[in-house]
Amino acid sequence: MAQFSRIQPCLWFDTQAEEAARFYTGIFPDSRIQSVSHYGEAGQEEHGKPPGSVMAVSFTLDGQAMLALNGGPHFKLNPAVSLMINCDSQAEIDHYWNALGAGGDPAAQQCGWLADRYGLSWQVTPGDWERLMNAPDHAASQRAMQAMMKMKKLDIAALQAAFDGR
Repeated sequence: MAQFSRIQPCLWFDTQAEEAARFYTGIFPDSRIQSVSHYGEAGQEEHGKPPGSVMAVSFTLDGQAMLALNGGPHFKLNPAVSLMINCDSQAEIDHYWNALGAGGDPAAQQCGWLADRYGLSWQVTPGDWERLMNAPDHAASQRAMQAMMKMKKLDIAALQAAFDGR
């Protein structure tokens, strides 16, 4: 029997659920499409989708169970909810920033946040960001925060230099 996550994010799209799921699974390791379900005749007066069109895509994203739903134009993704990627290196930050940001909204890029081509917000951050922010040296944390506020894509070396007072 398949193992399911108790909590599974569901991303609402108009018609791009399968396209988005394929895009995301192509970027992250340990990712794959699990299943694709389609709308039938039942409930058509509510959902308005043609029978046979994609309803939902169940996928795994870097080991995390996800669902992409073609729910229609009623709701849009927005920055109030984002997916955070904790990166171990600058190379990882660069990879995810460039891949997810391709075709996205350049105006929605600040402090490690970006909006992808589907409107989903991501935070591409150093894995040790929490260490910098919660350090006993409050002045060092504030220097790192001040440096981060001036960045779009985060630069680990520059954040560490600011933290260190260099």
